[in-house]
Amino acid sequence: LPWAEEVDRVLIEAAGSRSDRVLVAPTASAPEGKEVFERWATMGLEHYRRIGAAPEVLPLRTAEDASRAEVVDGLDGSALVFFSGGNPAYLAGVLRGTPFLELLLAGVEAGETSLGGCSAGASVLGVRVPDPRSRKTSAEIWSDGLGFLPVMISAHWDTLDRWAPGIRSFVLDAVPDGRPHLAIEEQTAVVGDGRTFLVMGAG
Repeated sequence: LPWAEEVDRVLIEAAGSRSDRVLVAPTASAPEGKEVFERWATMGLEHYRRIGAAPEVLPLRTAEDASRAEVVDGLDGSALVFFSGGNPAYLAGVLRGTPFLELLLAGVEAGETSLGGCSAGASVLGVRVPDPRSRKTSAEIWSDGLGFLPVMISAHWDTLDRWAPGIRSFVLDAVPDGRPHLAIEEQTAVVGDGRTFLVMGAG
């Protein structure tokens, strides 16, 4: 969305690759079908073109895709990889233990690639995520995130109870003992290098 243009410029400029390539990954939306995946892809392409970047859609829908050479090799020289909204548990399952994630982690740790995400693409970076398509109840809908950061991350924090009254309390009850909880409001980003973080946006 337009409010995030400044955030994305910061992420692209921070990448040591000196590239303007952005990989848009609507992976988390893949279970919702081709139309939803392509809608996220189009939004990403239009957004990054507005700020003068060179975006590409990453054809990453399944764990098998995350092992395909053409997908993994696409990371080379990318300034930013951005994961869309959708199902965070599905996204974690697609990425965990794959060559794609291993190479992405190496690029982020080297400061050569920035990593961003909204909604599911943000919460998956923490230690625990919900599976919104699960037919289970209560704590059984929770599964492991990718654990990039040692916190539990919740997006849309200021709108959750309007969507489903009581869901914020449900989320807080799921925070693992001893773990911090990072709640991010709408039109707000947390930007950092793993040690120091800055809040950008409206919230």
